[in-house]
Amino acid sequence: MVDKDEVLAVLDMIRPSLIADGGDVTLVDIEDDGTVIVELTGACKGCPLSALTLANGIERILKERVEGVARVVPAADEN
Repeated sequence: MVDKDEVLAVLDMIRPSLIADGGDVTLVDIEDDGTVIVELTGACKGCPLSALTLANGIERILKERVEGVARVVPAADEN
């Protein structure tokens, strides 16, 4: 089971970089299979590079720092 507090702590660590570019990230849910669902907001929402930010930034860092994280998906694509 993925620890929600650990996920939130890592998102707080990532957040300043997103805010510097006019965006932000919000935790929506953590599923039993290790899927972390997030919502990108501000300039990140709808940005052509948001998939890259999600995969190479947020997902990579969460997988490195939080045990059990299998993948990170945007809220709109959770199904």
